[in-house]
Amino acid sequence: MKVYSPQLARLAEAHFGRKPRQPSLAELRAFYKRARRYLAHDVLWFDDAQRKGVAEACAEVILRHRLTCYACAVLRNHVHLLICKHKLKGQQMHRLFREAAKDKLSADKLVPADHPVFSADVLDVFKSDPSSVQTCIAYIEGNFAKHGLAPGKYEFTVPYDRWPFHKRLAE
Repeated sequence: MKVYSPQLARLAEAHFGRKPRQPSLAELRAFYKRARRYLAHDVLWFDDAQRKGVAEACAEVILRHRLTCYACAVLRNHVHLLICKHKLKGQQMHRLFREAAKDKLSADKLVPADHPVFSADVLDVFKSDPSSVQTCIAYIEGNFAKHGLAPGKYEFTVPYDRWPFHKRLAE
């Protein structure tokens, strides 16, 4: 795990995944308050217009690069996408989505022109069997309720076709 700022690195120990004991809301707020002065950009919490813009940016990338998206959740401070295996690698896709979101929200005057919108950090998780993919779809779609948001409906998502085993079903 990389911490891109020495000042932020001194605030807390970096760790992978969830901690066994999650910090309380008060502890999180105190951390964010201490960290704010070291951030290069203001923390961005997506409002409805920004969430819509991010979804439109995702749609543009998905259509332009002919990606297959089985699930998407544009939430208040992050996005989940489940994309079928493609010639583009995860980091390449992340860069495309990050740039498209920045350009869209900046063009629509929803963020300052120099705000990156997404962090440089990304988590790529690979799902290779239908059960794992279906579990991931349920997880992504369940995030709306978890974050107190109405379920998102995105025209660029398609029903899961049991890839990579979908051709066997047709035979």
